[in-house]
Amino acid sequence: MNASLIIIFGVLLICIVLGILAQKGKDMDLEQWTVGGRGFGTIFVFLLMAGEIYTTFTFLGGSGWAYGKGGPTFYIIGYGCLAYIMSYWLLPAIWKYSKEHKLMSQSDFFVTKYDSPILGVLVSLVGIVALIPYLVLQLKGLGLIVSEASYGTIPQSAAIWIAVISITVYVMISGIHGSAWTAVLKDTVILGVVLFLGIYLPIHYYGGFHEMFTQIEAAKPGFAALPKTGQSVSWFSSTVLLTALGFYMWPHTFASMYSAQNAKVFRKNAIVMPLYQLVLLFVFFVGFAAILKVPGLKGPESDLALLRLSLKTFDPWVVGVIGAAGLLTAIVPGSMILMSASTLFARNVYQVFVPRATDQQVSKLAKLLVPVIALVSVYFTFKGGDTIVTLLLMGYSLVTQLFPALLLSLFKNNVVTKQGAFAGIIAGVGTVAYITITQSTIGTLFPSLPQVIKDLNVGMIALFINFVVMIVVSLVTSTASSKVKSNA
Repeated sequence: MNASLIIIFGVLLICIVLGILAQKGKDMDLEQWTVGGRGFGTIFVFLLMAGEIYTTFTFLGGSGWAYGKGGPTFYIIGYGCLAYIMSYWLLPAIWKYSKEHKLMSQSDFFVTKYDSPILGVLVSLVGIVALIPYLVLQLKGLGLIVSEASYGTIPQSAAIWIAVISITVYVMISGIHGSAWTAVLKDTVILGVVLFLGIYLPIHYYGGFHEMFTQIEAAKPGFAALPKTGQSVSWFSSTVLLTALGFYMWPHTFASMYSAQNAKVFRKNAIVMPLYQLVLLFVFFVGFAAILKVPGLKGPESDLALLRLSLKTFDPWVVGVIGAAGLLTAIVPGSMILMSASTLFARNVYQVFVPRATDQQVSKLAKLLVPVIALVSVYFTFKGGDTIVTLLLMGYSLVTQLFPALLLSLFKNNVVTKQGAFAGIIAGVGTVAYITITQSTIGTLFPSLPQVIKDLNVGMIALFINFVVMIVVSLVTSTASSKVKSNA
């Protein structure tokens, strides 16, 4: 076993130990397991939410897109900053309502707001379906990291199995407490590694950032800019908007809001987090540095850019530290995803159809579902071949369909009925499913439109259809309800 693997597995062992220690002295009922007894302060909530931002998506996918796509990669910085600005007003409102009604999952919010357990079932199923590609993303990334950092000693398939078993055990033992403590370790390591790689590699290979981009421009003119068609300015703007609206609609991100002590936590985070987003630039710099030094990576292989350049540059022990950082970017969000998906199904699907189920039974079922959901994700991990960023964008298109109904529910006079919310979400998700299966774009659906329209993110079509259907059905059902009341 080389030095790289020793460091990676040592960090994995530390994560499991932290998980065991984190849950000691606590009655790990469903509330403690999923939302930490609602007792986390500013730092823990910050690290949990950052833990969901700095995933294998940013570590491998961000550098991979910089390597393979160039300029369009910068959308990743844009949407996070826009989402944080929104969070200053959005998250405190959600937290206050959730605190008053003792909510524990994303679906609980919709159930209570619209007085509809069936709507909660739909929201849960949408969330679970969206979380699967997000968990696949983490497993794919973790498999790549362990396999590459072992210098091929451990095959990618074996690495994925090691990863899924480790995350499953970790989640079942510690719940959100382990995720919070591991997030402290993760953010410390990832910040150091990303800043070091993003500064050292451009200087080591090119003599500086300016020279690096000069050489890239000479080899690939216009590569670092947005193209005139395809992933153009209109694609960039619409993708930033779509993903910003869906940013807090992920069930595990939504549930992490409930763990805060008070609403001020979110406003403090909203001020700091846009600055934290700038760290992503250094991830991109690694991808750009790899373009001319490890050429020839195509399609999904572009996600290997950071690891391949690191293997070429550093001794095994340094590769081990980089691999350990990547491992942590999968463990924290992966654990949150598994926990949220299992809680959603147990609390907001199973308990709706089996209302006599006790809280203890629901809590037990949620923990038992963790390995089941993990195995489903493993299946899709081995079946799929998409790049890491593509997987995430597909999940975003799904969870963003929950945003219109949630946003309007926060208004004092909500015009949306439960029937409207249900119909809108169904219409939006159905459109996403059709687009994904047929691999359509606005250009293929409406070829006669101007190029600026054809380049828009196709997820915007689903969001528009969702909103129109939601409003129309709400107007019809509210009118029908008024007539029934007047005749009664």
